[in-house]
Amino acid sequence: MIRLALEHAGYEVETAADGEDGIKKAGQKAYDLVLIDQRMPGLSGIDVQQAIYKKAPETRSIMITAFGTIDLALDSIHAGASDFLRKPFTADTLRTAVKSALEKPATKMLAVPIGLVCREFTRTTINGFSFDVDPESNEDHGIVKDTDKTASFLVRHADDKPVQVKVTLPAYVIELVKAYIDSDTVPAGDAFWHALCEEALANYLWQNAELPPGNALRIEDLSSGLQRWLDAMLTVDIKENVGS
Repeated sequence: MIRLALEHAGYEVETAADGEDGIKKAGQKAYDLVLIDQRMPGLSGIDVQQAIYKKAPETRSIMITAFGTIDLALDSIHAGASDFLRKPFTADTLRTAVKSALEKPATKMLAVPIGLVCREFTRTTINGFSFDVDPESNEDHGIVKDTDKTASFLVRHADDKPVQVKVTLPAYVIELVKAYIDSDTVPAGDAFWHALCEEALANYLWQNAELPPGNALRIEDLSSGLQRWLDAMLTVDIKENVGS
């Protein structure tokens, strides 16, 4: 299906039998883009991604997975990927993701922490969607300093104009976070809450491959995905504090 959909859109496509075959081909010929399935015979998609990046760092890549969490995307980012596609997907979603990936500069886009918090999903493309902080939002990373916290992002899909999406973090979820981390204060202040909103938006795009209804996302609870994110952030905090 992937090959037919892309060839129908005018792309020249070659396939590989497995990960090792893909790595071999990537070392023999320059490709603009490779699509890598995380689960395949032999090597995992992450292993293939790392090997291809070493051979051809200028080659863009899209990691494809059926898993429903963003965790794999984080590992993929650190392996050199900057674009992600979740199965099952439609032919239109596939073509949009490929087009978006090819339009990006052929450079490695890493998730670089800001201080000890941000994962910078704003540098990646998820199911053909990319997003960035709304430059017209308030200072302090777009967080409004009231009981609830709100972060604004500009989300782009293919050639469509950017759409403002507001992510709201209710006061009761903030209290759930503080209870979970067993602290009334969080590292990096409002940047921490902004990063949590960014994580929630990335997860929504990953799960649904569409904008939230009304271009607004409200974090209703402390999901298992956000708990894993908090665990990872606290681990980074502890390591940085130990090293300082």
